[in-house]
Amino acid sequence: KIYNMSKMNVSETGSDLKCLTSWVEMDESSDFSIDNIPFGVCSFPGTTNARPRCCTRLGDTVIDLSTLSEAGLFDVIDHLDSPTYTFSRDTLNNFMTHPKQVWADVRMRIIELLVSPTSCNALTPDARLRTNLPLQKTAFHDVSSENENIQVQMNLPASIQDYTDFYSSREHATNVGTMFRDPANALNPNWTRLPVGYHGRSSSIFVSGHKVTRPCGQLQLNPTDASEGSEYGPSRLLDFELEVAFFVGGKPNPHGERLTMERSSERIFGFVLMNDWSARDIQKFEYVPLVPFGSKNFATTISPWIITTMALEKYKCATSYEIQEPIPLEYLQDKDYSSYDIELGVAIMSENTKEPVKVSKSNLRNLYWNAKQQLTHHSVTGCIMNPGDLLASGTISGSSAESLGSMLELSWKGTREVKLGSEVRKFLKDGDTVIMTGFAQKEGLGRVGFGCCSGKVSPYISNSGKMPVVDINSTISDRYMNFSCMGIGDPLALGESVSL
Repeated sequence: KIYNMSKMNVSETGSDLKCLTSWVEMDESSDFSIDNIPFGVCSFPGTTNARPRCCTRLGDTVIDLSTLSEAGLFDVIDHLDSPTYTFSRDTLNNFMTHPKQVWADVRMRIIELLVSPTSCNALTPDARLRTNLPLQKTAFHDVSSENENIQVQMNLPASIQDYTDFYSSREHATNVGTMFRDPANALNPNWTRLPVGYHGRSSSIFVSGHKVTRPCGQLQLNPTDASEGSEYGPSRLLDFELEVAFFVGGKPNPHGERLTMERSSERIFGFVLMNDWSARDIQKFEYVPLVPFGSKNFATTISPWIITTMALEKYKCATSYEIQEPIPLEYLQDKDYSSYDIELGVAIMSENTKEPVKVSKSNLRNLYWNAKQQLTHHSVTGCIMNPGDLLASGTISGSSAESLGSMLELSWKGTREVKLGSEVRKFLKDGDTVIMTGFAQKEGLGRVGFGCCSGKVSPYISNSGKMPVVDINSTISDRYMNFSCMGIGDPLALGESVSL
C-alpha cells in the first residue's frame, strides 16, 4: 500500500489517536510510549557502523531511522528529500529544515510501523517492519542491555548555531526581583510587555551526562559594596536552573522578515529539558549594567531526545496566569494563549549518599510568555532564525515552596537549608549530580516524557592544570549569609528547611 501522507493535515497525524499500543515490548510507565516518538542522534560503539545517525525511541528500544530509510520505509512520504541522506546525518538539522507537515508525516509513519495491528482503527498498520526480523536486528538497539557490546551513546541532537535564554516565568522573575530589589518593584516595567531574553553561548551546550567543571571568575569582595572590588577564585554559589528549551525548524526567514504568531507555530520543531547552570557569585559582580556573562557561559545541559509539538498537542493547557495583563502589543497576542501540562522535577544526588533526593517539582504551565511568543519576539527586528537554533524558557518556578526552579530560590539567597536526606545544601557541592525530569500523562494515553537531563559537578581546574580538592563548606557559609534578603513576601520563613 502506498500512503499519501501529505493529504493528512498536522492535526490528523496522531494528535487525535487514543489507546495506541505497540507490538514492540516495553514498560507501560516508560517516558517513550508510542504516543511520544521523539527524535535524537545516537551512535553505537562496538558495532561495525558506529557513526552517529538520526534515531527515535520506543520504551528501551532505540530505532535507527537511517536503517529504516535504507529499507525504503520512508519513501511513501511526500516532500521528504532523500530520506536516507536526511536520517544518516550526524545531526537533525537537515530534517529540521523541512516544513512541519513533513515532521508530522514522518512521526505518523513511524507510528504506523510500530503500532499493534489490533491497536487503533483510525490508521492502517504497516507490517513490513514487524515481520522483518533481520531488519529489526539491524535497526533496533536495546538501551537496557547489560551486554557491553551493545551500547547506545546519545549525542547533541542538532548543530546549534545560536542560543537564546529567556526569563519567562513570572513567579521566578518575581522571586528574584523580591530578593534583589523589593516586593513592590519585583518586576521591571518592561517584563509584562515583552519576553525578556539574552544571547547565550552555544559552544558550551552539552548533552545529558556531561560533567560540569566548577567555573572560576571575579567574586565581589564586599557583598554590599561593589566599589571595594573583587577577587579571583572558583564559584562557591553554583546553581542549577530548571528550564525547557525548544529547537527552531523550517527554512530560515530572510533577513528583515518578521515571523507572525502563526508562522512561529510552524517553526517550533520540538522541546528538550535544560539545566542552564549558573554561578551566582560571579553573576553578582558582573551582570550590572548589562546581563550575565561568564556566570552563564560555562555550561548548559540538555536532554538528548526532542519531543515534538505533535506529541504534546494533547497536553495543551492554560498557563498559570491564564490571561496576560496588560494585553501585549498586537504582534505578541496569541489567540491560542496556552502552554503544556508537563510535570517537571529536579533531584540532587550527593556523591556520599548515591541516592537522588527530589528538591523541586514544577510545571511548564508556569510560563507567562510561551514558546510562540518568544520566537515571534525574537524575530520582530527581522533577525534570521535558523533550523537548529535553541531558545530556552528561563527558570520555571511556580507559586508554591516546592515548585521553585533554582537553589537561589529554594535556599532563598542562602538564608535557609535544603535537605538532601542526612545532608543539607544551599548551593551545589563538588560531586553533586543534578537530575531533571519531565513528562506529560493523561488517562488512556501513553506517557510522553523527556527522559532525564543530568550533569555532575566536577572540581574547578587551577592555573597549574591540577584539580585540587576544595572544602566548599569551610568557606561558603559567610558568602551565604552575607546576602542581604529583604524578607518581605518570602515564600517561606527565613531559615525554614525545604524537604520534599
